[in-house]
Order: sequence, then structure tokens, then C-alpha cells
Amino acid sequence: MLDDIKKTLWAAADKLRANMDAAEYKHLVLGLIFLKYISDTFAAHRAELVQRLADPKDEYFLDGATAQDIAAELEERDYYREANVFWVPEASRWEALRAAAKQPDIGKRIDDALTAIEAENPKLKGILDKRYGRAQLPDGKLGELVDMISTIGFGEDAGQARDVLGQVYEYFLGQFASAEGKKGGQFYTPASIVKTLVAILAPHHGKVYDPCCGSGGMFVQSEKFIEAHGGKLGDVSIYGQESNPTTWRLAAMNLAIRGIDFNLGREPGDTFTRDQHPDLRADFILANPPFNISDWWHGSLEGDPRWRIGNYSGTPPQGNANYAWLLHMLYHLKPTGRAGIVLANGSMSSSQNSEGEIRKAMVEADVVEVMVALPGQLFFNTQIPACLWFLTKEKTQRKGEVLFIDARKLGSMISRVQAELTDEVIERIGNTVAAWRGEPTPEPYQDIPGYCRSVKLEEIAQHGHVLTPGRYVGAEEVEDDDEAFADKMQKLTEKLGEQMAKGAELDDLIRQKLKGLGYEF
Repeated sequence: MLDDIKKTLWAAADKLRANMDAAEYKHLVLGLIFLKYISDTFAAHRAELVQRLADPKDEYFLDGATAQDIAAELEERDYYREANVFWVPEASRWEALRAAAKQPDIGKRIDDALTAIEAENPKLKGILDKRYGRAQLPDGKLGELVDMISTIGFGEDAGQARDVLGQVYEYFLGQFASAEGKKGGQFYTPASIVKTLVAILAPHHGKVYDPCCGSGGMFVQSEKFIEAHGGKLGDVSIYGQESNPTTWRLAAMNLAIRGIDFNLGREPGDTFTRDQHPDLRADFILANPPFNISDWWHGSLEGDPRWRIGNYSGTPPQGNANYAWLLHMLYHLKPTGRAGIVLANGSMSSSQNSEGEIRKAMVEADVVEVMVALPGQLFFNTQIPACLWFLTKEKTQRKGEVLFIDARKLGSMISRVQAELTDEVIERIGNTVAAWRGEPTPEPYQDIPGYCRSVKLEEIAQHGHVLTPGRYVGAEEVEDDDEAFADKMQKLTEKLGEQMAKGAELDDLIRQKLKGLGYEF
């Protein structure tokens, strides 16, 4: 049912886009969904307060209060702050905007509403994108968009409505990423990759960090995991950083729309040169950094403590940031913490500049826990094959071993150009890792040729510290049909002979037909 609603809404929103660029249009649509969310949440809490203020059994009861007294009490901001609800001024409430949707100045009215909301809620300062007054949409289309978004969650109770809005926001993010193609991958990691990271890391408590958080998908999936396993939203605290200002806003809205408390730093900024959380030591790190960035280096990073690992004391290669990301995340882990990182396949075997030395130091320091090779075509923005690195500062089980999983053949095509890992495959990978760690699982861990193998560090050293799973897991076992080789070859040769004879017949037939048409060769 909800899937149908999401698809219908997307089709309607896409139709209203007209000729506007998807990259620009997404900010209009997602900003309005967010505005409706905070307005609906405010209205629901206000309605609840009205009941509580009039209930003699409630601690908020106002004895002998007139309607005027209750109206004044409802304006007290503290009631909303303590429930983590944003205060929405009257002119900024969704119903006021909906009533004015057909007015020619609706764009300016939305911008004014967002400015007023920011002024009342310091946490939203600089997050709301005020671009509606200058939006390049045909006349009337912005008002139609307001009317369309008014239907989201309509008629549901407040809790359900918020959940529907959150899911629509997430769905639209994915659709915009697909529509933008290559650029879309800069703010969105496909859900099946995020789910795989979360399934292996199992982030159920403490501090969760993403140093290149895009639109915040890693955090949303972490919260879903916690809720699915009986935890509460407050069991983790969220820390993120994002350098792109518009994407930073998308992340803040994506988290706020789900009631997730977050710290994305004081401002958008480069993770390497303007680390917003320098003292953070996280329980879990999940990240999909941009692959193979060549212009990341700055002179101020020379001698940075983040680059030290084991016996290595140099710097990551200045022409490729892959290993800078790995070392940055290791640095920000607690001693008991775990990290999961998406990187290009080349990171597992490259020896360019100092990459081979750093990987050797990481293997020898026993901080590499699990390596997963992914199927191709999982991303919107690149066909570069990718892998997952899982790091930990101090292994409690399987010291001196690395688990290799080859999932390259486990993808399912969902369109002509896009693949994904199904929930069943993700569960299988998650269970494999959990069993290997010695956690309770349906089946005990065992090596499976072509899929997974636990490998000692000595063997990895013999392979030059290359961490490509295909090198270690071997070939998949093929069922033997017990037919003797000579008999099988005899059958295949006979079949080939029949097919060649048939081919010769068809060649003659084609020649005759062409001859009949006056074309002879």
C-alpha cells in the first residue's frame, strides 16, 4: 500500500517538474516535505496539549482555566522543546500555506515561513533552503506541488503520518539520485549497500559516526536496525560531517524528519582539513566516501596524528584519498569500536605510492576484520567495482584472522542498469559474519568455497598483503554429474557435428535465395 502511495506521489511530483533540472527541483520538493513534517508534528503535539491541559488527572491540568487561558498556555515554547518538537509560528503552519497555494506570491510566502521557523528554532539555523521565491517553475506549478504534498499522511494519526512522511522523503531521495545519475551518487548510497554495512556492524548503542554522510542514509538505516532489534531511538547518538552545503541540509532534514537527534558539526566542511569532531571516538563508523579523490591533500595535513598506524608513520598518497579515509576512520574509533567503509576495489590491492605499505601495516596491526567484494552496477554514479572494508581496533575473537566474503555473483538486477542485494542475501552475509565472530546464529561458521573463507595473517602476507576476497575464497564447488570424461566429450563432439551440418545447410539455402534475387557470390 505505502509503496503504491510513494510511486504515485513520485509520478505526480515528476510531472510538475516540467523542464527544471532534477538537482535543483529536489530541494524544492524535499524542503516542502520537511516543512509539512514539522508543521504536522507541531499540530499533533498542540492537539495533545489541549487535551492534557483540560484533563484533571494530568500533571498539565489548568484548574479553572478559560479558553483564553488555554490558548495563551499553548504559546509556551517549553512544552514543545521538552518533547523535541520544533515551534512553528502561525503564518508558517502548513494549513496557512495550503490556503495560499494558488496565490501568485506563494514562493515568497514559503521562504518567509522558513525564515520564521529558523528564527524560532536555533537547531534549524542555516538548514532550511529558501529558494522558492526564485524557483524557475511555470506559473501555478509550485501551488500544485503544495497541494500534492498536502495529501501525504493525510487522515492518519500523527505518529503514522510522520512515519509516512519519513519514508516518502527517503524514497524521493533515491528517485532523485537515480534521475541525476552520476551526480546523484554524491548524496545518496543505494539502500542495499547501507543495509549490508548495518547488518555486519549491528550498531545498537553508543556513538555512530559518518565522516562523509551525504543525505544521512547510514544513520536512518542504523536507527531502523535498532528499532527492529527492540532498541530505542535514544540508544545511539549521531555524529556526521558533510562538505557540500546543500547535501548537509538534506541530511539535517532527513534526520529531523525521523525525530533523530544529531550533530552534523557547526557547519559543512572538508573532513580532512576541517574535522568537525576532532575529539570524537565512535562505537560505530559507517561511510561511503567518494572513490579515488585526487585533490584532497593540503599542506596542513603533514604529520597529522590520524595517519599513524602500526609501524607506519608517513602520510597517505596525496593523489588518492582512499587510504586517508581508512586511517581517518580508524583514528576516530573507540578501542572497542568497529567501522564499515565502502571503497573502490582497487583499494584492496593497489601498491601505488604508499598504499601497499599502509595496507601491510593495517594487516600486521590486525585491524582488518572482514572484506566483502560486491557485485557490479550497485551505484547510480559509477560503474567502478566496489568492496566493503570492516575495521576494528581490538579484536575480541578471531585474532590474527580476516574473513573474506565474495558476493560478486549475489546481485539481482532491478533495472537494465541497476543491481541490488536482496534482503535474503544481506541476511546471509550478516549471519556469516556473526557466526564467524562466534555470535549465536542458525548455523555455525564454516568456509564455503567460492563464497567465504577465514584466512590467517601469515597467508595474507604470502600474497603481498592483497585483500581481494577472490584470491582467498577459491572457486565455487561444481556438482559432479559422474559422467566419464571420454563419454562426455563423445556426446559433445557429436552434437557439435550436427550443429555444424545444420549451419552448412542454412548457408546453402541463403546462397540459393540470394541467387534467385540476382545476387550471387
